[in-house]
Amino acid sequence: MNKDEPGPSPKSFVGWLRNALTREPRDLQELIEILRNSEARNLLDPDVLIMVEGALHVSTMQVRDIMVPKIQMIAINNETKPEDIINTVLESGHSRFPVITDDANDVIGILLAKDLLSWFANNSGENFEIKDMMRPSVFIPESKQLNVLLREFRSSRNHMAIVVDEYGVTGLVTIEDVIEEIVGEIEDEHDIEEEESINQHGRSRYTVKAITPIDDFNKYFNTNLKDDEYDTIGGLVINAFGHLPKRGEIIDFAGFNIKILRADKRRVHLLRLVKNDLVTEKDET
Repeated sequence: MNKDEPGPSPKSFVGWLRNALTREPRDLQELIEILRNSEARNLLDPDVLIMVEGALHVSTMQVRDIMVPKIQMIAINNETKPEDIINTVLESGHSRFPVITDDANDVIGILLAKDLLSWFANNSGENFEIKDMMRPSVFIPESKQLNVLLREFRSSRNHMAIVVDEYGVTGLVTIEDVIEEIVGEIEDEHDIEEEESINQHGRSRYTVKAITPIDDFNKYFNTNLKDDEYDTIGGLVINAFGHLPKRGEIIDFAGFNIKILRADKRRVHLLRLVKNDLVTEKDET
């Protein structure tokens, strides 16, 4: 627009805003676009927009998208000595731990660090019985919607659930994991950067950091993606989209159904991958 041309009048803008907010969006994406237009016109704070988008996307995500896979779970065997349990608590910095038997699929309860420390503060350490301080474990399927899980967490006051499929335990999820999908990463003094760039969830889903080098990606998935123009898988995915994708966008690329799990205005951070021959209708949501 030429600088000498008059800009949109306040009256016309108010009319646009009234139409945008009063007409019923046809789908979730149209609602998000209305909110983004509002943010672009400084009617909505960028941080608020991120949280609103996060809350909307939570309703489309399933537990399998964010769960901590079984291989990364820090669990406590029910035969572990109390002093060793204390060491595990201190080294991990976690507040809740699944308690298992010799069978890793047999989760018999949840141990809270505060319960353990309270017991030690009031006892000499003798006659320790882990079963006396365990809380009941909650089991949920991988397919549970995150918004439903968050509502259940709030009503039951549980903060951790064990994720299962027809073969047994596949991982765990906490209320913090769900909230982080809405407000972004919540870091504390115990958080450390995950070393793994690629993590498998269940048998067919993967989360992949966008900064994963293409060579590492090829070795893991036995693919032959070219690294002539881009160094990371995130670069290839952005190029495939043709624009910087936003959280929730999906594309089929290199034999995978790829969903953007985390992104901001400058870069993509985390991807969810499902091999195309394993994609179901629910996977595409």
